[in-house]
Amino acid sequence: MAHRLLPGRRSLLKGSLAVSAGLALPAFTRSGRPSAEWGVQAGDVTRDSALVWVRSDRPARMIVETSATESFRTVRRVRGPLIGPGTDFTGTARLRGLPPGEQVHYRVLLADPDDPRRTSAPVAGTFRTVPDRRRDGLRFVWSGDLAGQGWGINPAFGGYRIFDAMARLDPDFFLFSGDTVYADGPVAATAELPDGSLWRNVTTEEKSKVAETLAEFRGNFRYNLLDENLRRFNARVPSIVQWDDHEVRNNWYPGQRIADTDTRYTEKSVDVLAARARRAFGEYFPVPTLRPGAREGRVHRVLRQGPLLDVFVLDMRTYRNANSPGDQTVDPQGILGQEQLDWLKRELARSRAVWKVIAADMPVGLVVPDTTEGRPHVEAVAQGDPGAPLGRELQIAELLRFVKHRRITGTVWLTADVHHTSAQHYRPERAAFGDFEPFWEFVSGPLNAGAFPATALDGTFGPERVFVKAPDTANVSPAGGYQFFGEVDIDGDSGELTVRLREMDGTVLFRKTLQPGLVGQ
Repeated sequence: MAHRLLPGRRSLLKGSLAVSAGLALPAFTRSGRPSAEWGVQAGDVTRDSALVWVRSDRPARMIVETSATESFRTVRRVRGPLIGPGTDFTGTARLRGLPPGEQVHYRVLLADPDDPRRTSAPVAGTFRTVPDRRRDGLRFVWSGDLAGQGWGINPAFGGYRIFDAMARLDPDFFLFSGDTVYADGPVAATAELPDGSLWRNVTTEEKSKVAETLAEFRGNFRYNLLDENLRRFNARVPSIVQWDDHEVRNNWYPGQRIADTDTRYTEKSVDVLAARARRAFGEYFPVPTLRPGAREGRVHRVLRQGPLLDVFVLDMRTYRNANSPGDQTVDPQGILGQEQLDWLKRELARSRAVWKVIAADMPVGLVVPDTTEGRPHVEAVAQGDPGAPLGRELQIAELLRFVKHRRITGTVWLTADVHHTSAQHYRPERAAFGDFEPFWEFVSGPLNAGAFPATALDGTFGPERVFVKAPDTANVSPAGGYQFFGEVDIDGDSGELTVRLREMDGTVLFRKTLQPGLVGQ
Protein backbone atom coordinates (compact mmCIF):
# COMPACT_ATOMS: atom_id res chain seq x y z
CA MET A 1 0.00 0.00 0.00
CA ALA A 2 1.21 3.50 -0.83
CA HIS A 3 0.75 4.99 2.63
CA ARG A 4 3.35 7.31 4.12
CA LEU A 5 4.61 7.27 7.67
CA LEU A 6 6.49 10.52 7.95
CA PRO A 7 9.62 10.63 10.14
CA GLY A 8 8.16 13.26 12.47
CA ARG A 9 5.08 11.17 13.16
CA ARG A 10 7.10 7.96 13.54
CA SER A 11 9.42 9.35 16.20
CA LEU A 12 6.54 10.98 18.04
CA LEU A 13 4.61 7.72 18.14
CA LYS A 14 7.64 5.77 19.23
CA GLY A 15 8.20 8.10 22.14
CA SER A 16 4.56 8.14 23.19
CA LEU A 17 4.00 4.40 23.10
CA ALA A 18 7.13 3.69 25.11
CA VAL A 19 5.40 5.28 28.08
CA SER A 20 4.08 2.78 30.61
CA ALA A 21 0.49 1.67 30.15
CA GLY A 22 -0.05 2.55 33.79
CA LEU A 23 -2.23 5.53 34.42
CA ALA A 24 -0.80 8.97 35.09
CA LEU A 25 -3.62 11.29 36.02
CA PRO A 26 -3.31 15.04 35.52
CA ALA A 27 -1.91 16.89 38.52
CA PHE A 28 -4.27 19.87 38.15
CA THR A 29 -2.19 22.18 40.33
CA ARG A 30 -3.01 25.86 40.29
CA SER A 31 0.11 27.91 39.72
CA GLY A 32 0.73 31.46 38.61
CA ARG A 33 0.20 30.53 34.95
CA PRO A 34 -2.63 28.81 33.08
CA SER A 35 -2.33 25.07 32.58
CA ALA A 36 -3.58 22.65 29.89
CA GLU A 37 -3.31 19.33 31.68
CA TRP A 38 -6.38 17.82 29.95
CA GLY A 39 -4.36 17.52 26.76
CA VAL A 40 -5.12 18.60 23.21
CA GLN A 41 -7.02 17.07 20.33
CA ALA A 42 -7.62 17.81 16.66
CA GLY A 43 -10.81 17.15 14.76
CA ASP A 44 -12.45 17.19 11.32
CA VAL A 45 -9.17 17.64 9.46
CA THR A 46 -9.47 18.57 5.77
CA ARG A 47 -6.91 19.15 3.00
CA ASP A 48 -6.14 22.67 4.28
CA SER A 49 -7.80 23.09 7.69
CA ALA A 50 -8.32 21.52 11.10
CA LEU A 51 -9.84 22.25 14.48
CA VAL A 52 -7.64 22.13 17.59
CA TRP A 53 -9.10 21.79 21.10
CA VAL A 54 -7.78 22.48 24.59
CA ARG A 55 -9.06 22.96 28.14
CA SER A 56 -7.58 25.42 30.60
CA ASP A 57 -7.68 25.47 34.38
CA ARG A 58 -8.73 29.17 34.37
CA PRO A 59 -9.65 32.00 31.96
CA ALA A 60 -7.03 32.21 29.23
CA ARG A 61 -6.36 33.18 25.65
CA MET A 62 -5.82 30.13 23.43
CA ILE A 63 -2.81 30.36 21.10
CA VAL A 64 -1.88 27.68 18.56
CA GLU A 65 1.51 27.46 16.89
CA THR A 66 2.02 25.17 13.88
CA SER A 67 5.17 23.92 12.23
CA ALA A 68 6.30 21.47 9.57
CA THR A 69 8.73 19.89 12.04
CA GLU A 70 8.76 18.71 15.63
CA SER A 71 11.48 21.22 16.44
CA PHE A 72 9.10 24.16 15.82
CA ARG A 73 12.04 25.96 14.33
CA THR A 74 9.70 27.97 12.14
CA VAL A 75 6.19 28.55 13.44
CA ARG A 76 2.95 30.07 12.35
CA ARG A 77 0.88 31.48 15.19
CA VAL A 78 -2.94 31.50 15.35
CA ARG A 79 -4.73 33.55 17.99
CA GLY A 80 -7.59 31.46 19.29
CA PRO A 81 -10.58 32.32 21.47
CA LEU A 82 -10.63 33.73 24.97
CA ILE A 83 -11.86 30.78 27.00
CA GLY A 84 -13.62 30.83 30.34
CA PRO A 85 -16.48 29.38 32.41
CA GLY A 86 -19.04 29.86 29.61
CA THR A 87 -17.53 26.86 27.81
CA ASP A 88 -16.20 25.08 30.91
CA PHE A 89 -12.78 26.56 30.08
CA THR A 90 -12.61 24.66 26.78
CA GLY A 91 -11.65 26.30 23.51
CA THR A 92 -11.43 25.36 19.85
CA ALA A 93 -9.37 27.17 17.22
CA ARG A 94 -9.62 26.66 13.47
CA LEU A 95 -6.37 26.37 11.54
CA ARG A 96 -6.59 27.44 7.90
CA GLY A 97 -4.24 27.53 4.93
CA LEU A 98 -2.51 24.27 5.80
CA PRO A 99 -0.58 22.33 3.14
CA PRO A 100 -2.49 19.26 1.85
CA GLY A 101 -1.13 15.79 2.50
CA GLU A 102 1.48 16.91 5.03
CA GLN A 103 2.30 16.22 8.65
CA VAL A 104 1.41 19.23 10.78
CA HIS A 105 2.91 19.66 14.24
CA TYR A 106 1.10 22.00 16.59
CA ARG A 107 1.38 23.20 20.14
CA VAL A 108 -1.14 25.05 22.26
CA LEU A 109 -0.26 27.77 24.75
CA LEU A 110 -2.63 29.44 27.17
CA ALA A 111 -1.97 33.08 27.94
CA ASP A 112 -3.13 35.02 30.98
CA PRO A 113 -5.73 37.52 29.65
CA ASP A 114 -4.34 40.26 31.92
CA ASP A 115 -0.68 39.56 31.19
CA PRO A 116 -0.05 37.81 27.82
CA ARG A 117 3.57 37.25 28.80
CA ARG A 118 2.42 34.71 31.38
CA THR A 119 1.74 31.57 29.33
CA SER A 120 1.30 27.90 30.08
CA ALA A 121 3.81 25.24 29.15
CA PRO A 122 3.10 24.24 25.54
CA VAL A 123 1.10 21.06 24.89
CA ALA A 124 1.99 19.46 21.57
CA GLY A 125 0.10 17.37 19.06
CA THR A 126 0.26 16.33 15.42
CA PHE A 127 -1.97 15.30 12.52
CA ARG A 128 -1.82 14.75 8.77
CA THR A 129 -3.88 16.88 6.43
CA VAL A 130 -5.96 15.20 3.74
CA PRO A 131 -3.92 14.43 0.62
CA ASP A 132 -4.77 15.72 -2.84
CA ARG A 133 -3.04 12.73 -4.41
CA ARG A 134 -4.81 9.40 -4.61
CA ARG A 135 -1.57 7.42 -4.45
CA ASP A 136 -0.93 8.49 -0.86
CA GLY A 137 -3.57 6.04 0.35
CA LEU A 138 -5.59 6.34 3.55
CA ARG A 139 -6.01 4.47 6.83
CA PHE A 140 -8.42 5.07 9.69
CA VAL A 141 -9.84 3.25 12.71
CA TRP A 142 -13.31 3.28 14.21
CA SER A 143 -15.13 2.13 17.34
CA GLY A 144 -17.52 3.38 20.01
CA ASP A 145 -18.91 2.81 23.50
CA LEU A 146 -16.51 4.18 26.12
CA ALA A 147 -16.85 3.66 29.91
CA GLY A 148 -20.25 2.00 29.83
CA GLN A 149 -22.08 -0.28 32.24
CA GLY A 150 -19.99 0.93 35.17
CA TRP A 151 -16.63 -0.14 33.71
CA GLY A 152 -14.60 3.04 33.99
CA ILE A 153 -10.91 3.87 34.22
CA ASN A 154 -9.11 1.06 36.05
CA PRO A 155 -5.41 1.92 36.59
CA ALA A 156 -4.56 -1.69 37.46
CA PHE A 157 -5.95 -2.78 34.08
CA GLY A 158 -3.92 -0.11 32.32
CA GLY A 159 -6.78 2.31 31.74
CA TYR A 160 -8.21 2.66 28.25
CA ARG A 161 -5.32 0.75 26.72
CA ILE A 162 -7.17 -0.02 23.48
CA PHE A 163 -6.23 3.50 22.35
CA ASP A 164 -2.55 2.57 22.31
CA ALA A 165 -3.33 -0.40 20.05
CA MET A 166 -5.16 1.90 17.63
CA ALA A 167 -2.32 4.45 17.69
CA ARG A 168 0.21 1.79 16.71
CA LEU A 169 -1.52 1.51 13.33
CA ASP A 170 -0.72 5.18 12.63
CA PRO A 171 -4.23 6.02 11.36
CA ASP A 172 -5.03 9.23 9.54
CA PHE A 173 -8.05 9.69 11.81
CA PHE A 174 -10.32 8.00 14.35
CA LEU A 175 -14.04 7.72 13.65
CA PHE A 176 -15.66 7.81 17.10
CA SER A 177 -19.01 6.13 16.38
CA GLY A 178 -21.07 7.33 19.32
CA ASP A 179 -21.63 6.59 22.99
CA THR A 180 -18.54 8.71 23.60
CA VAL A 181 -19.61 8.94 27.25
CA TYR A 182 -22.22 7.22 29.41
CA ALA A 183 -23.98 10.17 30.99
CA ASP A 184 -26.63 7.79 32.33
CA GLY A 185 -24.06 5.33 33.71
CA PRO A 186 -22.59 6.12 37.13
CA VAL A 187 -19.16 4.70 37.90
CA ALA A 188 -18.74 3.20 41.35
CA ALA A 189 -15.40 2.73 43.07
CA THR A 190 -15.50 -1.05 42.63
CA ALA A 191 -17.37 -3.71 40.68
CA GLU A 192 -17.16 -7.44 41.29
CA LEU A 193 -15.77 -9.68 38.55
CA PRO A 194 -16.90 -13.28 37.93
CA ASP A 195 -13.84 -14.71 39.75
CA GLY A 196 -14.65 -12.71 42.86
CA SER A 197 -11.92 -10.12 42.38
CA LEU A 198 -12.68 -6.42 42.12
CA TRP A 199 -12.52 -4.01 39.22
CA ARG A 200 -11.42 -0.68 40.72
CA ASN A 201 -12.51 2.51 39.00
CA VAL A 202 -11.22 6.04 39.18
CA THR A 203 -14.25 7.98 40.41
CA THR A 204 -15.40 11.59 40.30
CA GLU A 205 -18.34 13.45 41.77
CA GLU A 206 -19.99 13.97 38.37
CA LYS A 207 -19.82 10.23 37.60
CA SER A 208 -21.46 9.26 40.90
CA LYS A 209 -25.00 9.75 39.50
CA VAL A 210 -26.83 10.13 36.20
CA ALA A 211 -26.11 13.43 34.49
CA GLU A 212 -28.87 16.04 34.62
CA THR A 213 -27.22 19.44 34.97
CA LEU A 214 -24.88 20.99 32.44
CA ALA A 215 -22.06 20.67 34.99
CA GLU A 216 -22.73 16.94 35.32
CA PHE A 217 -22.71 16.41 31.56
CA ARG A 218 -19.46 18.31 31.30
CA GLY A 219 -18.02 16.16 34.07
CA ASN A 220 -18.79 13.02 32.06
CA PHE A 221 -16.66 14.25 29.17
CA ARG A 222 -13.89 15.31 31.55
CA TYR A 223 -13.91 11.88 33.18
CA ASN A 224 -12.62 10.10 30.08
CA LEU A 225 -9.81 12.63 29.72
CA LEU A 226 -8.43 11.48 33.07
CA ASP A 227 -7.05 8.52 31.12
CA GLU A 228 -3.47 8.94 29.92
CA ASN A 229 -3.92 6.56 26.99
CA LEU A 230 -6.78 8.63 25.60
CA ARG A 231 -4.98 11.95 26.08
CA ARG A 232 -1.89 10.55 24.35
CA PHE A 233 -4.04 9.20 21.49
CA ASN A 234 -5.90 12.51 21.10
CA ALA A 235 -2.59 14.35 20.67
CA ARG A 236 -1.54 12.06 17.83
CA VAL A 237 -4.68 11.00 15.97
CA PRO A 238 -7.38 13.48 14.87
CA SER A 239 -11.01 12.50 15.31
CA ILE A 240 -14.33 12.55 13.51
CA VAL A 241 -16.94 12.28 16.25
CA GLN A 242 -20.67 11.49 16.29
CA TRP A 243 -23.07 10.81 19.11
CA ASP A 244 -25.71 8.21 19.96
CA ASP A 245 -27.92 7.74 23.01
CA HIS A 246 -25.67 7.50 26.07
CA GLU A 247 -24.41 11.05 25.68
CA VAL A 248 -27.89 11.84 27.04
CA ARG A 249 -29.76 8.75 28.27
CA ASN A 250 -30.25 5.15 27.20
CA ASN A 251 -32.52 4.83 24.13
CA TRP A 252 -33.67 8.45 24.19
CA TYR A 253 -35.72 10.13 21.50
CA PRO A 254 -37.00 13.71 21.07
CA GLY A 255 -40.06 14.58 23.11
CA GLN A 256 -39.61 11.70 25.53
CA ARG A 257 -40.66 12.09 29.16
CA ILE A 258 -38.90 10.10 31.86
CA ALA A 259 -41.29 8.07 33.98
CA ASP A 260 -41.95 9.27 37.51
CA THR A 261 -40.92 5.83 38.72
CA ASP A 262 -37.34 6.49 37.54
CA THR A 263 -36.25 8.29 40.69
CA ARG A 264 -32.69 8.74 39.40
CA TYR A 265 -33.92 11.76 37.45
CA THR A 266 -35.50 14.90 38.85
CA GLU A 267 -35.46 16.48 35.38
CA LYS A 268 -38.06 14.51 33.42
CA SER A 269 -37.80 16.23 30.04
CA VAL A 270 -35.37 14.42 27.74
CA ASP A 271 -35.32 17.46 25.45
CA VAL A 272 -33.90 19.54 28.31
CA LEU A 273 -31.29 16.88 29.05
CA ALA A 274 -30.41 16.55 25.34
CA ALA A 275 -29.84 20.30 24.99
CA ARG A 276 -27.43 20.26 27.92
CA ALA A 277 -25.68 17.15 26.59
CA ARG A 278 -25.34 18.64 23.10
CA ARG A 279 -23.77 21.77 24.55
CA ALA A 280 -21.24 19.74 26.57
CA PHE A 281 -20.54 17.51 23.54
CA GLY A 282 -19.76 20.59 21.44
CA GLU A 283 -17.51 21.96 24.16
CA TYR A 284 -15.44 18.79 24.58
CA PHE A 285 -15.06 17.70 20.95
CA PRO A 286 -13.81 19.79 18.03
CA VAL A 287 -16.85 19.58 15.72
CA PRO A 288 -17.26 22.48 13.26
CA THR A 289 -21.06 22.22 13.09
CA LEU A 290 -21.38 22.59 16.87
CA ARG A 291 -20.29 25.93 18.29
CA PRO A 292 -18.77 25.61 21.80
CA GLY A 293 -21.11 26.98 24.43
CA ALA A 294 -24.18 26.78 22.19
CA ARG A 295 -27.31 24.68 22.57
CA GLU A 296 -27.94 24.43 18.84
CA GLY A 297 -26.02 23.04 15.89
CA ARG A 298 -25.93 19.69 14.14
CA VAL A 299 -23.88 16.53 14.34
CA HIS A 300 -24.48 15.21 10.79
CA ARG A 301 -21.94 16.37 8.23
CA VAL A 302 -19.73 15.11 5.41
CA LEU A 303 -15.92 15.01 5.61
CA ARG A 304 -14.12 15.04 2.28
CA GLN A 305 -10.97 12.96 2.73
CA GLY A 306 -9.43 13.39 -0.71
CA PRO A 307 -10.08 11.49 -3.94
CA LEU A 308 -10.36 8.14 -2.16
CA LEU A 309 -12.91 8.79 0.58
CA ASP A 310 -15.89 10.81 1.77
CA VAL A 311 -17.24 10.14 5.28
CA PHE A 312 -20.96 10.79 5.80
CA VAL A 313 -21.51 11.25 9.54
CA LEU A 314 -25.12 10.49 10.47
CA ASP A 315 -27.17 11.55 13.48
CA MET A 316 -29.69 8.76 14.09
CA ARG A 317 -30.80 10.26 17.40
CA THR A 318 -31.81 13.92 17.11
CA TYR A 319 -34.44 13.67 14.35
CA ARG A 320 -35.95 10.24 14.97
CA ASN A 321 -39.53 9.56 15.85
CA ALA A 322 -40.52 7.92 19.12
CA ASN A 323 -39.45 4.33 19.71
CA SER A 324 -42.38 2.04 18.96
CA PRO A 325 -43.09 -1.52 17.75
CA GLY A 326 -41.94 -0.27 14.34
CA ASP A 327 -44.86 -1.62 12.36
CA GLN A 328 -45.99 1.58 10.62
CA THR A 329 -46.73 1.28 6.90
CA VAL A 330 -45.94 4.98 6.43
CA ASP A 331 -43.07 6.61 8.31
CA PRO A 332 -41.55 9.72 6.65
CA GLN A 333 -39.71 10.83 9.79
CA GLY A 334 -38.04 7.51 10.49
CA ILE A 335 -34.69 7.45 12.23
CA LEU A 336 -33.02 10.24 10.24
CA GLY A 337 -35.79 12.77 9.75
CA GLN A 338 -36.77 13.88 6.26
CA GLU A 339 -34.36 16.82 6.14
CA GLN A 340 -31.32 14.71 7.04
CA LEU A 341 -32.35 12.00 4.58
CA ASP A 342 -32.63 14.57 1.78
CA TRP A 343 -29.22 15.96 2.78
CA LEU A 344 -27.64 12.49 2.72
CA LYS A 345 -29.07 11.63 -0.70
CA ARG A 346 -27.93 14.97 -2.10
CA GLU A 347 -24.38 14.62 -0.71
CA LEU A 348 -24.04 11.01 -1.82
CA ALA A 349 -25.05 12.00 -5.35
CA ARG A 350 -22.49 14.85 -5.32
CA SER A 351 -19.63 12.69 -4.08
CA ARG A 352 -16.85 11.86 -6.52
CA ALA A 353 -14.78 9.91 -3.99
CA VAL A 354 -13.94 6.29 -4.74
CA TRP A 355 -15.43 5.21 -1.39
CA LYS A 356 -18.41 6.58 0.53
CA VAL A 357 -18.38 5.50 4.17
CA ILE A 358 -21.77 5.90 5.81
CA ALA A 359 -20.91 6.41 9.48
CA ALA A 360 -24.07 5.27 11.25
CA ASP A 361 -24.37 5.33 15.01
CA MET A 362 -26.81 2.38 14.87
CA PRO A 363 -26.90 -0.78 12.72
CA VAL A 364 -29.31 -1.42 9.84
CA GLY A 365 -30.25 -5.09 10.07
CA LEU A 366 -29.51 -5.96 13.71
CA VAL A 367 -32.54 -5.98 15.98
CA VAL A 368 -31.89 -3.64 18.91
CA PRO A 369 -34.86 -3.77 21.32
CA ASP A 370 -35.96 -1.04 23.70
CA THR A 371 -37.69 -2.14 26.87
CA THR A 372 -36.88 0.94 28.96
CA GLU A 373 -40.54 1.96 29.03
CA GLY A 374 -41.79 -1.53 29.85
CA ARG A 375 -42.91 -2.30 26.29
CA PRO A 376 -41.18 -4.23 23.46
CA HIS A 377 -40.24 -1.30 21.26
CA VAL A 378 -37.59 -0.88 18.57
CA GLU A 379 -34.48 1.16 19.34
CA ALA A 380 -32.68 1.02 15.98
CA VAL A 381 -34.04 0.32 12.47
CA ALA A 382 -34.88 -3.38 12.27
CA GLN A 383 -37.95 -4.56 14.17
CA GLY A 384 -37.59 -8.34 13.76
CA ASP A 385 -40.23 -8.87 11.06
CA PRO A 386 -38.40 -10.35 8.03
CA GLY A 387 -41.09 -9.20 5.63
CA ALA A 388 -41.52 -5.99 3.63
CA PRO A 389 -40.12 -2.77 5.15
CA LEU A 390 -42.10 -1.26 8.01
CA GLY A 391 -41.49 1.64 10.37
CA ARG A 392 -37.97 3.04 10.19
CA GLU A 393 -37.02 0.39 7.62
CA LEU A 394 -39.06 2.36 5.07
CA GLN A 395 -36.59 5.25 5.21
CA ILE A 396 -33.58 2.95 4.85
CA ALA A 397 -35.28 1.23 1.91
CA GLU A 398 -35.75 4.63 0.27
CA LEU A 399 -32.06 5.40 0.73
CA LEU A 400 -30.89 2.03 -0.59
CA ARG A 401 -33.18 2.36 -3.61
CA PHE A 402 -31.75 5.82 -4.28
CA VAL A 403 -28.16 4.52 -4.16
CA LYS A 404 -29.03 1.77 -6.64
CA HIS A 405 -30.93 3.90 -9.15
CA ARG A 406 -28.42 6.76 -9.06
CA ARG A 407 -25.65 4.16 -9.50
CA ILE A 408 -23.66 5.50 -6.54
CA THR A 409 -20.53 3.41 -6.17
CA GLY A 410 -18.46 2.39 -3.16
CA THR A 411 -20.88 2.69 -0.24
CA VAL A 412 -19.82 0.96 3.01
CA TRP A 413 -21.68 1.14 6.34
CA LEU A 414 -19.70 1.39 9.61
CA THR A 415 -21.27 1.40 13.06
CA ALA A 416 -20.86 0.45 16.73
CA ASP A 417 -23.57 0.54 19.48
CA VAL A 418 -24.22 -3.19 20.06
CA HIS A 419 -21.06 -4.00 22.04
CA HIS A 420 -19.71 -6.79 19.86
CA THR A 421 -18.00 -6.99 16.48
CA SER A 422 -19.45 -8.45 13.29
CA ALA A 423 -19.63 -8.21 9.50
CA GLN A 424 -22.99 -8.38 7.69
CA HIS A 425 -23.47 -8.72 3.95
CA TYR A 426 -26.83 -7.60 2.56
CA ARG A 427 -28.12 -9.08 -0.72
CA PRO A 428 -31.46 -8.48 -2.50
CA GLU A 429 -31.73 -12.18 -3.42
CA ARG A 430 -32.15 -13.00 0.28
CA ALA A 431 -34.34 -10.00 1.08
CA ALA A 432 -38.06 -9.29 1.31
CA PHE A 433 -37.25 -5.88 -0.19
CA GLY A 434 -35.10 -6.34 -3.26
CA ASP A 435 -34.73 -2.93 -4.90
CA PHE A 436 -31.14 -2.31 -3.81
CA GLU A 437 -27.59 -3.37 -4.60
CA PRO A 438 -25.57 -5.58 -2.21
CA PHE A 439 -23.62 -3.79 0.52
CA TRP A 440 -21.51 -4.49 3.60
CA GLU A 441 -22.05 -3.32 7.17
CA PHE A 442 -19.21 -3.65 9.69
CA VAL A 443 -19.72 -3.35 13.45
CA SER A 444 -17.12 -2.70 16.13
CA GLY A 445 -16.87 -1.72 19.81
CA PRO A 446 -16.91 -1.47 22.70
CA LEU A 447 -13.78 0.50 23.52
CA ASN A 448 -14.07 0.12 27.30
CA ALA A 449 -17.55 -1.00 28.29
CA GLY A 450 -19.61 -4.10 28.91
CA ALA A 451 -19.70 -6.60 26.03
CA PHE A 452 -22.98 -8.28 25.05
CA PRO A 453 -24.20 -11.28 23.04
CA ALA A 454 -24.89 -10.85 19.34
CA THR A 455 -28.34 -9.55 18.49
CA ALA A 456 -30.78 -11.19 16.07
CA LEU A 457 -30.83 -10.34 12.37
CA ASP A 458 -33.88 -9.04 10.53
CA GLY A 459 -34.33 -10.52 7.06
CA THR A 460 -35.97 -7.49 5.41
CA PHE A 461 -32.75 -6.44 3.62
CA GLY A 462 -31.30 -9.95 3.35
CA PRO A 463 -28.38 -9.81 5.80
CA GLU A 464 -25.97 -12.68 6.25
CA ARG A 465 -23.70 -12.54 9.29
CA VAL A 466 -20.37 -13.48 7.76
CA PHE A 467 -18.40 -12.99 10.97
CA VAL A 468 -19.22 -12.30 14.60
CA LYS A 469 -17.38 -12.34 17.90
CA ALA A 470 -19.47 -11.75 21.00
CA PRO A 471 -19.74 -13.21 24.50
CA ASP A 472 -22.45 -15.65 25.54
CA THR A 473 -23.38 -13.62 28.62
CA ALA A 474 -24.32 -9.98 29.11
CA ASN A 475 -22.09 -7.18 30.39
CA VAL A 476 -18.72 -8.90 30.24
CA SER A 477 -16.14 -6.51 31.68
CA PRO A 478 -13.09 -5.29 29.74
CA ALA A 479 -11.06 -7.71 31.88
CA GLY A 480 -13.04 -10.53 30.25
CA GLY A 481 -12.07 -9.42 26.74
CA TYR A 482 -14.47 -8.68 23.87
CA GLN A 483 -13.26 -5.10 23.39
CA PHE A 484 -12.95 -4.24 19.70
CA PHE A 485 -12.05 -1.67 17.07
CA GLY A 486 -12.06 -1.70 13.29
CA GLU A 487 -9.50 -0.57 10.74
CA VAL A 488 -10.11 0.62 7.18
CA ASP A 489 -7.12 0.65 4.81
CA ILE A 490 -7.54 2.13 1.31
CA ASP A 491 -4.70 1.36 -1.08
CA GLY A 492 -3.56 4.35 -3.09
CA ASP A 493 -2.52 2.30 -6.13
CA SER A 494 -5.37 -0.18 -6.58
CA GLY A 495 -8.09 1.72 -4.73
CA GLU A 496 -9.01 -1.46 -2.84
CA LEU A 497 -10.60 -0.98 0.58
CA THR A 498 -9.70 -3.50 3.26
CA VAL A 499 -11.61 -3.74 6.53
CA ARG A 500 -10.02 -5.48 9.50
CA LEU A 501 -11.93 -6.18 12.68
CA ARG A 502 -9.49 -6.19 15.60
CA GLU A 503 -9.40 -7.07 19.29
CA MET A 504 -8.22 -4.77 22.06
CA ASP A 505 -4.55 -5.73 21.60
CA GLY A 506 -4.73 -5.24 17.82
CA THR A 507 -5.12 -8.93 16.84
CA VAL A 508 -6.94 -9.25 13.51
CA LEU A 509 -10.13 -11.33 13.78
CA PHE A 510 -11.61 -10.83 10.32
CA ARG A 511 -10.54 -9.25 7.05
CA LYS A 512 -12.50 -8.29 3.94
CA THR A 513 -11.19 -6.51 0.82
CA LEU A 514 -13.65 -4.66 -1.43
CA GLN A 515 -13.03 -3.56 -5.01
CA PRO A 516 -13.44 0.08 -6.12
CA GLY A 517 -15.87 1.44 -8.69
CA LEU A 518 -18.78 -0.92 -8.04
CA VAL A 519 -22.37 0.03 -7.20
CA GLY A 520 -22.78 -3.08 -5.06
CA GLN A 521 -20.64 -6.05 -4.04
